[in-house]
Amino acid sequence: MNNNDILRRIRYAFDYNDVIMIELFGSGGMQVTREEVSAWLKKEEDPEYKELGDEHLAAFLNGLINEKRGKKEGPQPEPEKQLNNNIILRKLKIALNLKDEDMLDILLLANFRLSKHELSAFFRNPSQSQYRPLKDQILRNFLHGMEIKYRNKKG
Repeated sequence: MNNNDILRRIRYAFDYNDVIMIELFGSGGMQVTREEVSAWLKKEEDPEYKELGDEHLAAFLNGLINEKRGKKEGPQPEPEKQLNNNIILRKLKIALNLKDEDMLDILLLANFRLSKHELSAFFRNPSQSQYRPLKDQILRNFLHGMEIKYRNKKG
C-alpha cells in the first residue's frame, strides 16, 4: 500500500476535514499547507497528485496518537524517516487504544480472519525469529475494518 492511500483511508474512516488533517500533521511535529494535504489526497492519475513521504505519514500518525490519546508529557517523538506496514499498524493500535482482541474484531469486520499468534508476530522485534512482516493485504483489510467500525461515529 502506498502512504497516500493509507492517509485517504484514515481520513475517510474518521471523516476528517482539511483543517483537522493540518492540525494532526502539526501535532505530530510537521507543519503542512492545505495545498500539500490536498495534493496527497488526490488519486495517482490526477496531475496535481504528490507522493506522501514516510516521514510525513509518521508525523500524521503521531498526531493521530496525540489527538486520540492525548499528548505525552515532555518532548514529542520524532517522526520516523522510514515506515513499514508493521510500524503503521502499531501506531494505529496505539492511537485507537486497541487490544489484540479489538484488532482481530476490526479485521473480522472486513471478513478477514487472523489468529492472535499471527497478529502478535507483527508487533515483535524484527530480530526475533517469530517476527513477521505485515503484508499489504492485511493492512488494507485492517483499514477497511476501521472504516466500517469508525465511519460516522464520533468519539
